[in-house]
Amino acid sequence: MTTTVLVVEDEPAIQELVAINLRHADFLVVRAASAEEAEAAIRLALPDLVVLDWMLPGQSGVALASKLRAAERTRELPIIMLTARVHEDDKVQGLEAGADDYVTKPFSPKELVARIRAVLRRRAPHLAGEAVEIGDLMLNPATHSVLAGSDPVELGPTEFRLLFFFMTHAERVYSRAQLLDEVWGDHVFIEERTVDVHIRRLRAALETSGHHERIETVRGTGYRFRGV
Repeated sequence: MTTTVLVVEDEPAIQELVAINLRHADFLVVRAASAEEAEAAIRLALPDLVVLDWMLPGQSGVALASKLRAAERTRELPIIMLTARVHEDDKVQGLEAGADDYVTKPFSPKELVARIRAVLRRRAPHLAGEAVEIGDLMLNPATHSVLAGSDPVELGPTEFRLLFFFMTHAERVYSRAQLLDEVWGDHVFIEERTVDVHIRRLRAALETSGHHERIETVRGTGYRFRGV
């Protein structure tokens, strides 16, 4: 699963530095040079995380972070503030505006990548790129493999993403609309019943190992993945 990072930075050299290092770390990078460009990019497709410069032309990064936190669609969007402001009061202001982390310039690109992965582990574990296990069911996104005990489970790309999301969000009930947003992306417009088709395929692939019973239909609501 490719994780999309929106880099909002008005200095071309820094924007390029961040983008190159994120691409080397296997992130998909979208760029913006202002808050207005960032908002347009987010309207088009919701990223998985935003690296946000504090000082931007026009609307500041802090103001944009506050706006993103106030909107329902972007309320849970992970944000890392990138800034030359090093005073404690500035850091507090950035965090209070909604940033999940705060990286000061000059910065180490490797540290920034590590901070991004740490925030994703906390806020969106299904995007952190780490293997996940429930019982003897193990999914490894790095190798795009699934094992039930020692037996490989063959899954299509959509079923793989669906199982990864379920395993990292076990015990919670999700509607079809929520699963479409989380697994397919909120910029994709397809019928909600498409979810049912892929649920059936996923259950069929897990049936031999008995893990198909973990996927529960919650009548009138959606689906839940049992973690115990």
